[in-house]
Amino acid sequence: MKHQSKPQNGEYLFLKGPGSRWADFTGVWKIMVEFVRGFRHLHFIGPSITVFGSAHFKEDHPYYQQARLFGQAIARKGFTVMTGGGPGVMEAANRGAKEAGGCSAGCNIELPHEQEPNPYLDVMITMRRFYVRKVLLLKYSYAFVVLPGGFGTMDELFETLTLIQNHKIGALPLVLFGREFWKELLDQIEEMKAAGTISPNDSGHFLVTDSVEEGMDYIIAKLRENYGSQVSHRKTKSRWWLGERAMALPQQSFESGFAHIVPVPVKVVVAHLVNDDAHHEAGVLLRKCGSRKE
Repeated sequence: MKHQSKPQNGEYLFLKGPGSRWADFTGVWKIMVEFVRGFRHLHFIGPSITVFGSAHFKEDHPYYQQARLFGQAIARKGFTVMTGGGPGVMEAANRGAKEAGGCSAGCNIELPHEQEPNPYLDVMITMRRFYVRKVLLLKYSYAFVVLPGGFGTMDELFETLTLIQNHKIGALPLVLFGREFWKELLDQIEEMKAAGTISPNDSGHFLVTDSVEEGMDYIIAKLRENYGSQVSHRKTKSRWWLGERAMALPQQSFESGFAHIVPVPVKVVVAHLVNDDAHHEAGVLLRKCGSRKE
C-alpha cells in the first residue's frame, strides 16, 4: 500500500515524538527565536483587535463584506486590525482598516499549499509554527472578532475562550458574527452546560450577533468596564533595537472623537473610546507592548 508522503518541516519533526536531547534542545531554541522575531515585528503596532475567520471567502461573499466593515469600524475606534494575514476574512478586515485610514497587521503562516499574505498589510510577519502564531495573535489584542471559518478558526476561538475561562488572559470581549452559522455550535454549548462540562456562566464570555454596530458597541462597553474611564500605566524607557525603527507604523490620524495612535519610542499609546450616548470621550492609556488588565 502506498502511503502519502508527509511534509518534513520543522514543526512536524519537533512534534512527531521524542527526539535526541540535542534535537529537542535545538528545537526549543528555534521556537524561542521565532517568538523573538514575532515580538520585534509586532512590538510597536499599538493596541489591536484580532479578527479570525475563513481564508476561503471571496470578495463577493457576504461574510467578506461584513469583515471589511468590521475592519473599518475597528480602525475608526483607533485600534490596529490584526489578522492571520491571509486571504478571505483576514484580507477583508485588513482591507477595511486601510480604507478607514487605520493600521493593519498580519501574522501569516507557512503552509504546504502556500498561503500568500494579503496586500492590505502595514506590518506582516510569516511564522512557521501555528502555536507561535496563535500566541502572537492573542498577545497584542484587546478584543476578538470571530467570523465563520473552518478548523483553524474553531481552534483560535476555543483557545481564546479557554484562556479567558481559566483567567490566563483578562475578560477580553469576544464577538461571534453570524447567528445562523454558529447556531448548531451554540446548541452544543448548551448541551455542554446541561452535562456539567462547562459552567453555566461560560457562555457569557462572548456575544453572538449579525450586526457590526452591535459587535463594536459590545467591545467598547466591555473595554470601558475593564479599564474604566482612564487607566494609566507607568511609562518605561524604551530604545529602538537594531532594525526596529523600520517596523514602527506610520502616524495615523483618525476622525474627530476617535483614537489617535502616537508611534513614539516609549511603551505607551493613547486610545480614546467614545461614549455614543453621552457624546464624550473616555481616555484609556494602554501600554504599547500589550499590557492588559487581568
